[in-house]
Amino acid sequence: MTTDFNILDMWKDLYNQSSKLYDEKITESFPSQGIGQILDMNLQFKKLMDETTEKYLELGNMPSRKDLANLSSQIVNVDAKVDSLEELLEDKLETLDNQVSFKSELTELKTEMKNLDKKLNQILSILKTKE
Repeated sequence: MTTDFNILDMWKDLYNQSSKLYDEKITESFPSQGIGQILDMNLQFKKLMDETTEKYLELGNMPSRKDLANLSSQIVNVDAKVDSLEELLEDKLETLDNQVSFKSELTELKTEMKNLDKKLNQILSILKTKE
């Protein structure tokens, strides 16, 4: 299923046809219509070349410009998500550090309360003995 497809011959044919059309339209009284048709032909040729290139890249298993643009936007999205996850993790770690310091302060407070309770018990026992 091989077909001889020569881009250069196709371009030469297009050039010759567009030259003839241009020459014909210039001699008419409304050259703008001829120029419009030439532009249409050029746009059709560009569309054909774009489709051919896209198909060639697809068959060659190579990324097209569109594929690379999609991949690029996905990478940007992933990067943004990673950044937001980093911020969230930093906030959680900061909160965890605050919790650890709070727990240590609470433990110290409990120890001091126990010491105060012992001293109060000693004072109460001394007061009871003096009565």
